[in-house]
Amino acid sequence: MRRFVEGTDRGQTTLFPECLEDWIGGDNPVRVVDVFVDELDLSGLGFGGVAPEATGRPSYHPSILLKLYIYGYLNRVQSSRRLEHEAGRNVEVMWLVGRLAPDHKTIADFRKDNGSAIRKVCAQFIALCRAIGLLTQASVAIDGSKFKAVNNRDKNFTRAKMERRMAQIEESVARYLEQLDTADRQEPSEVLQTKTSRLKEKIETLKQQMRRLERLKVEMLATPDQQISLTDPDARSMATSGRGSGVVGYNVQVAVDTEHHLIITHEVTNVGSDRAQLAPMAKQAKTTLEAASLDVVADRGYFSSEEILGATKPASR
Repeated sequence: MRRFVEGTDRGQTTLFPECLEDWIGGDNPVRVVDVFVDELDLSGLGFGGVAPEATGRPSYHPSILLKLYIYGYLNRVQSSRRLEHEAGRNVEVMWLVGRLAPDHKTIADFRKDNGSAIRKVCAQFIALCRAIGLLTQASVAIDGSKFKAVNNRDKNFTRAKMERRMAQIEESVARYLEQLDTADRQEPSEVLQTKTSRLKEKIETLKQQMRRLERLKVEMLATPDQQISLTDPDARSMATSGRGSGVVGYNVQVAVDTEHHLIITHEVTNVGSDRAQLAPMAKQAKTTLEAASLDVVADRGYFSSEEILGATKPASR
């Protein structure tokens, strides 16, 4: 009979180690996260809640939430609900945050309220990498990715989409009016009266939509790019690589070290094209690395003679 590796009986009593320290190896990355965050001046970086309130319910120290946030970043756990779940089952997270389990809203609010301070933490990490000799070569690769916003495509309007939508409403109103004319030529009846009432309601609803679109059109034409998003005002409609496809969201620019693949700097923009992003990202990466010169690699989507010339010019003082 073929032999297999057999598991342990689920009813077998097992004596686990009594402390979490025994579960975390000396080379586990969470130890680096723990030491790195503990050495930061969180108050100086701009994190709120470093000093506890005298009254009210006790809050989590920002170092705990920052460690959890960094752990999620390193392990591609982006959702605050998933981070809450990991805090209750993941031994590494239990060790890192001292078995605390913040709820998902607390985690989400921390990220939302401390965006500027978290960016400064990234700068501190780059400074640490420079100090230990990881960024000795001033060479980066720049690329952009489209990130979908919470704004639905139907809640985003450009001039073309607005005109298309208004034309559709006008066609629907004309069709319903034609049906009303046909109903007027028929013999009156209870069924016909009900149908007529429904048609009038639909026409009134479409007229209200048209008036709403007229107001939105005025707002849209007043914006610099003649585009408006209702749910997420900063999001913009952007073309993607797929033919005829697009996304309402943001264009995230990233400069990555070519040797160790560490993110040097990043920027979020709502401009869909990469063509105007080369010079700003190159200069920002050069400043972050504190380098006299910088080698930059980018794909053809960044090709622009003005941008290439701007990236090669020394920064003005």
